[in-house]
Amino acid sequence: MRLKHIILATIAVSIINISCKNSTKREISMDEKVLSKTYQGESITHDFDAEIDALISQMTLEEKTGMLHGTSMFSTAGVERLGVPELKMADGPLGVREEISRDSWAPAGLDNDFATYYPAGGGLSATWNTELAYTFGFSVGEETRARDKDVLLSPAINIIRTPLGGRTYEYFTEDPFLNKKLTVPFVVGMQENDVAVCVKHYATNNQETNRDFVNVQIDERTLREIYLPAFKDAVVEAKAYSMMGAYNKFRGEYLCENGYMLNDVLRDEWGFEGIVISDWNAVHTSVNSLRSGLDIEMGTPKPFNEFYLADPLIDSIKVGKISEDEIDIHLKRIMQLMYTVKRMGANDRKKGIINTEAHFKDTYDIASESIVLLKNSNELLPIDASRIKSVAVIGNNAKKKNALGGFGAGVKTKREVTPLEGLQNRLPESVTINYAEGYQERYAPKKESVFGDVTQERVDTIDELDPKMLQDAIDTAKYSDITIIFAGSNRDFETEASDRADLELPFGQVELIKEVLKVNPNTIVVMIGGAPFDLGAIKEKSKALVWSWFNGSEGGNALADVLLGDVNPSGKLPWTMPKALNDSPAHATNSFPGDKSVTYEEGLLVGYRWFDTKNVEPLYPFGYGLSYTSFSIKNTKTDKNEYSNDDTILISLEVENTGEMDGKEIVQLYVSKSNSEVERAEKELKGFIKVMVTSGESKKVTLELPVKELAYYDVSQKAWTVEPGSYSLRIGNSSRNITSEVTINVK
Repeated sequence: MRLKHIILATIAVSIINISCKNSTKREISMDEKVLSKTYQGESITHDFDAEIDALISQMTLEEKTGMLHGTSMFSTAGVERLGVPELKMADGPLGVREEISRDSWAPAGLDNDFATYYPAGGGLSATWNTELAYTFGFSVGEETRARDKDVLLSPAINIIRTPLGGRTYEYFTEDPFLNKKLTVPFVVGMQENDVAVCVKHYATNNQETNRDFVNVQIDERTLREIYLPAFKDAVVEAKAYSMMGAYNKFRGEYLCENGYMLNDVLRDEWGFEGIVISDWNAVHTSVNSLRSGLDIEMGTPKPFNEFYLADPLIDSIKVGKISEDEIDIHLKRIMQLMYTVKRMGANDRKKGIINTEAHFKDTYDIASESIVLLKNSNELLPIDASRIKSVAVIGNNAKKKNALGGFGAGVKTKREVTPLEGLQNRLPESVTINYAEGYQERYAPKKESVFGDVTQERVDTIDELDPKMLQDAIDTAKYSDITIIFAGSNRDFETEASDRADLELPFGQVELIKEVLKVNPNTIVVMIGGAPFDLGAIKEKSKALVWSWFNGSEGGNALADVLLGDVNPSGKLPWTMPKALNDSPAHATNSFPGDKSVTYEEGLLVGYRWFDTKNVEPLYPFGYGLSYTSFSIKNTKTDKNEYSNDDTILISLEVENTGEMDGKEIVQLYVSKSNSEVERAEKELKGFIKVMVTSGESKKVTLELPVKELAYYDVSQKAWTVEPGSYSLRIGNSSRNITSEVTINVK
């Protein structure tokens, strides 16, 4: 059973089904043994030390260094005469990347490297579902094995600091607690398939602008409380086998040769036993990078023998700058990983499967729970297909495919259902679909984007609408019963290596939406994207507004099922959508993107922490998402009033479905500490659970909150400290919708 190894410590240890007649029937769809168990992942084993030592003793210096650097785009050298194979890697945030040439980014042109296209990180995080995080990891792990890879460069878990981030679509969230609770089951699931994750990008890699060299300055408490928790739990709880060093500098040193981050924190404090792999072309020295904790250098721009850990390292060894014994330390780490994932020494390595209906179902399950209902006036949604004869489908995004695109890893897939295809699959034949493109996806020659004194190349769009296409869209909407506009972004616009310049929707879409709304008020606007946009005018004028994502092979079917009511939307925003860019903390403090250096002036107040503490009203708050039904959270209480440091607080409550449709609600637990001796945010997420409740019924839920989760990082003591005193435990369904509150005391 897949779930036997998943951490679900964030959520309830028991769920009881209570009918309207106060029945106490046990909920049988949840495995309570699983829920009460904390899984500890497998460590890198030391059982193979003798075999590894024997192999290393027979290697030449050239053979040793060949294992420390890329000798193709995604592999390091093996030692064929000793039976040591290559270490094979693949990029993979959206699924296993297609095979490329050994010495360039050109596709290899194979016909057997198709893979399932999985939802981007934003979609997974919007589910707020740890079981689906495990499903994602396990499923893509099976595909990684089927493609005979040892390491998948995934998951990407950097904190979302700015809504302009080019890789926001790929990352999970702005919140460290939600981040770590999704990361751990993802890592566990993937590594159960005899493959290694490569968690990226460690760490403080929160912008694409100047990412190759920008020097990030973060105070120690903010580093520990915001930017490191998910990386720490990936190591300590999930036993991640590898970590990717980031491009940028941290406190003056590049992160692929940052002794404090790689040796002091990662290995000495957290006990990391795996390998550190550089981001591609992120290494700048030979001896220093190895001594600082790097194990493998990967990259692209020069001949492989010229990498810092290739010929230059051999030269350094020969002149005594570093000893061969020191090199052997890194070789042992690499070979331990190879034995652990059964690339060496075992004949029972899992085979893996790929492109299966089961995997497409996994992508559907994630996508269908990720879609966020932002607005639904006059119950325009769900669409009742029996009451309409025609639907206008408008927008380039209705047909746009996102498995490939942009600068960064995509997936060559055999199946990607678009939104238009999803509606065609789901609507009855009695309903006519009238399509109009509405706007064109057009790009201008690249030019520089200006952030203060900093310039960078940006993706620049042509935002003028074609008059004929606009009129076609208006006419199509005018003569259809309802209209669905598929707007937003795509992976050519939101892309690695480039942050956006602003929050504006590209391609003239706002004007298009306004004009269509004038002729058909029964218009549903569906945004497809990975990062916030300025939706203020659209929110004001439209009756129904939905947010979807780059949502994988089955994304169009999942979206159609939500629009038609076969699936009740249950996604919640994993980040805050601001009304204006300068409302966001990194921009309000004028500390994005910096120049050669950037200081995170907002400190602890990232995302909703800033909005709630500074009382800045967002367009849509963190954790927000509506449903086709309604819920009431009531009878919140704790098991006692006073706790000690080693206790676990049990918070019980009831979730009642007061509407007419079965649905899932996400109960969110935030903690506040008044009169604290240290700076704190107004509230911090410390627990959540996604609960399925039948219409007219209630479920009793118990949330577990270890008192240690209340700790702050005491810089002077270099330790986590729980401050005694009273704490407010606030329950709601977004950071701004708190429906009940309980006060407890910590001794």
